[in-house]
Amino acid sequence: MKEDKYLRFRKVDNNVTELFIYGDIRKKEWIDNWLGDDPGRTGALDLATALSQVDTPKLIVRINSYGGSVSEGLAIYSLLSDFKGELITKVDGFACSAASVIFMAGEKRIVPESGLIMIHNAWSSAKGDYNALSKAAEDLKKITQPSVDIYVAKTNLTEEVIREMMNREEWINSKEAYEYGFSTTLERNDAQQSIESDYLAKLVHSHKELQNKLSALELENKQLKSELEKEQEKSPWDSFFNK
Repeated sequence: MKEDKYLRFRKVDNNVTELFIYGDIRKKEWIDNWLGDDPGRTGALDLATALSQVDTPKLIVRINSYGGSVSEGLAIYSLLSDFKGELITKVDGFACSAASVIFMAGEKRIVPESGLIMIHNAWSSAKGDYNALSKAAEDLKKITQPSVDIYVAKTNLTEEVIREMMNREEWINSKEAYEYGFSTTLERNDAQQSIESDYLAKLVHSHKELQNKLSALELENKQLKSELEKEQEKSPWDSFFNK
């Protein structure tokens, strides 16, 4: 197929085409028409047009994106899910927010050792009285739900666990992605990772280790508190006769 300089399709051979989603997930806006299209943008309509030109039985979608529009991400997920050949998705750096939803479209999904996924709730800005703000909150819950359903369908996690992770804006490393079912295979990284990605990957790993240590300390503190409360509940006579 003809290479698209914006969507960055690359026909490797007669069997494989690669698609690089390396930037924002958003549709084309008026400013793009005025200033010229943004090569760091991937929109559903442009992708639909480009996908119609793919003539290989295998499509590898390589992702390095902080995410973007929920509606565009869901539309791209749907388009890729309808691909008639073998679809592989791979994280080359980050697959955050809407990009993590796109990642889930793959029949085979790969998060290499240097890759990270981040999932969170949809967010927006709102103004008005309490009725308007209350409605905006309810709307965001509904807008988030399709992403929740996709994660639940493709992983081995329950909706309750997925929602807890999204509430925390959870970063998920390669090992966790495989254990939870976000990825289907474990592979070593073969992509050139940026200094920023490498730094954040190490930072997330350190943060998770600290969280585990804090959780262990909290558990130990609860146990000590429980034992102390039991001791305080004893009468003075109990202490006297148990000496």
